[in-house]
Amino acid sequence: MSESEKEFLHQLNEHQKIIHKVCNLYMQFPEDKEDLFQEVTLQAWKAYHKFRGDSKFSTWLYRVALNTAITFFRKEKQQSFIDSVSEIPDKQVYSDKEHIEEQTRAMYLAIGELSKIDKAIVMLYLEDYSYAEISDIIGITANNIAVKMNRIKGKLREATLKKIETA
Repeated sequence: MSESEKEFLHQLNEHQKIIHKVCNLYMQFPEDKEDLFQEVTLQAWKAYHKFRGDSKFSTWLYRVALNTAITFFRKEKQQSFIDSVSEIPDKQVYSDKEHIEEQTRAMYLAIGELSKIDKAIVMLYLEDYSYAEISDIIGITANNIAVKMNRIKGKLREATLKKIETA
């Protein structure tokens, strides 16, 4: 095994959670998540020779994973994220914990309805990446990321409230 192969496997092992997060964001069923994980790993391996180290490996891997997921998602025409309304319980009186869980479910359903790019931005934002880092990964300006993020927050706020009201 070459030194390059060893380094790739080491980096992949260190950062495999990134791939799992992307797979969980774009696929609903375990089999689809596994398929996407394998596809991301394959695409990362094919592109590794182009990795110059200008950015962190994790940033580069996010970009590869997101691009692969979006392409894979289009090809397979799978339904994204959690879209089953049947998972939301009937309207009832909630304790504080149950209310928070209901809000969380509603938020995830709202995120699932976002565009593929908006989902990626939200995921990276929730991972505490800066707008500049998100910009590097997604490939649009940091100012555009800030504008999109403000719009996304508004959409999520509105959609979450609607989902809670109708539950």
